[in-house]
Amino acid sequence: MAAVRIPLLAVDGGGTKCLAVLVERSGQEVGCGRSGSCNYQGSGEEAAARELMQAISQALGEALTHYPNVPGTPSAEVECAVFGIAGLDTEHDRQVITGMVQRVLQQLHVRVRHLIVENDGFAALLGATGGKPGILVIAGTGSIAFGVNDAQETSRAGGWGHRVGDEGSGYWIGKRAIVAVLKAADGRGAPTLLKDLLLPFIGLSRVDELFNWTYGSFYSVDKVGELSVLVSQAADQGDPVALEILQDAGEELFLAVRAVIEALHMKDKPFQLILQGGVLQNDDRVREIVVDRVNRYASSVVIENAQNDPIYGVIAKGLAYLDSQSEQ
Repeated sequence: MAAVRIPLLAVDGGGTKCLAVLVERSGQEVGCGRSGSCNYQGSGEEAAARELMQAISQALGEALTHYPNVPGTPSAEVECAVFGIAGLDTEHDRQVITGMVQRVLQQLHVRVRHLIVENDGFAALLGATGGKPGILVIAGTGSIAFGVNDAQETSRAGGWGHRVGDEGSGYWIGKRAIVAVLKAADGRGAPTLLKDLLLPFIGLSRVDELFNWTYGSFYSVDKVGELSVLVSQAADQGDPVALEILQDAGEELFLAVRAVIEALHMKDKPFQLILQGGVLQNDDRVREIVVDRVNRYASSVVIENAQNDPIYGVIAKGLAYLDSQSEQ
């Protein structure tokens, strides 16, 4: 079996989507593949592995069109592979995810000389800051804050999953919307436009059906996360309940950033603040709350407004490794 040599495989495996990219040393992308969530904590290891395999397989298929003269059915040799995978929070997670990645690569006949497996947030942070002091706060389906200081010490806050954490995330906002609708129906909470937006969105006509939906098979982290868009729509119409949910989301995300600032002793030092994820990129209210609170707390912060996809941070980390090997 002939082997195609490709310098870099970069994978951003988030809680919402998985993106795999094959890259030349010049930074040129030669193959790209997409699939669904590969967070094994949310979908299970087998389902996560399938999504991971689908994205890498698509990228390989596209990349091989750049090598038409390779005879037979080629395999791939990758000099460096960088995986930023959601759900890598403990040493146990690292063992599970690394094993999953290695099995997927073996099944796809991809040989990797140097394998890097990190949490998707840390990989994006180090790539986005270029190793300089910075904090990355992500609020997508889940939420987490990562930081690195000038001594290359790292810290994180949040990211403890939908059951006990992910405050300020799309899931957290969506769950708050469900609770608000149920409380309003009971008379325990203020009336809210969220009922009129939420019920038809998920195909329901009555509030009592929302109870069955929440405890039924249709309920999922991703589907609840999608409800955060409805909270933004209700807030646009001046709904006090929706506005309060988004205010609380911004405050929770600031608390995560502040915890990282304190842990890394960065309050009085210059650093970049990078905001990523659908909630922070699509809802100006939440974003402005975080930016305002951080600006008032740490006066030397520089807000990074670039809206690059996290995959570019993963690619940057891999290219940095390749560059370091070239200099040796």
